[in-house]
Amino acid sequence: MIGPLLRAGIEVLPGAVPASAVPHVLGYERDRIFGGFFVEYEDPRLVERLNEGWYDLALSSGLLDENREFLLMLPRGTWTAAEDRRPRRGMHVWHRVRLLDRWDVMGAGAASFLGVRSGHPGFAMLALDNSVWLLADTYESGVGVYAVRDPARSPGVLRELERLAGEDVYRDPAFRREVTAWLERGAP
Repeated sequence: MIGPLLRAGIEVLPGAVPASAVPHVLGYERDRIFGGFFVEYEDPRLVERLNEGWYDLALSSGLLDENREFLLMLPRGTWTAAEDRRPRRGMHVWHRVRLLDRWDVMGAGAASFLGVRSGHPGFAMLALDNSVWLLADTYESGVGVYAVRDPARSPGVLRELERLAGEDVYRDPAFRREVTAWLERGAP
């Protein structure tokens, strides 16, 4: 996992995830989306425009801290991206990362653990202080990237976390323990 991410300009910082990091689940309210963009697949500069848009949104939303660090949702363990795409291999968890000077999140990154191939990303990122999720996904005609404000304070996210703590729909005991522990500490 580390090699492909380094080629994308992302350095993994082992064991540095804050305990306050909200587990990633869907359920936030639409009014929490405060920024984003969409690029159609037909755009001849698809990867370049995606990278430019992602970086602008990462800066303006507050995803990156002063050291260009943030949390990135990656597979639990070290299997390959192809293996990770198999149904329910295991849950993804936050990893602390640093954006290097030379990076290609939407090209080399999307071709590894951050999507299905270059220009076709699918990822979740979280600011170290829980202030923003940055999400990217592929759609029928293009790629959408958007920012979600204060996910740890979202009533919908909290309801979903409480549901997951009560029933292990993912059959991943480690994720369930993480959700339960986060809820017991209380939202920041």
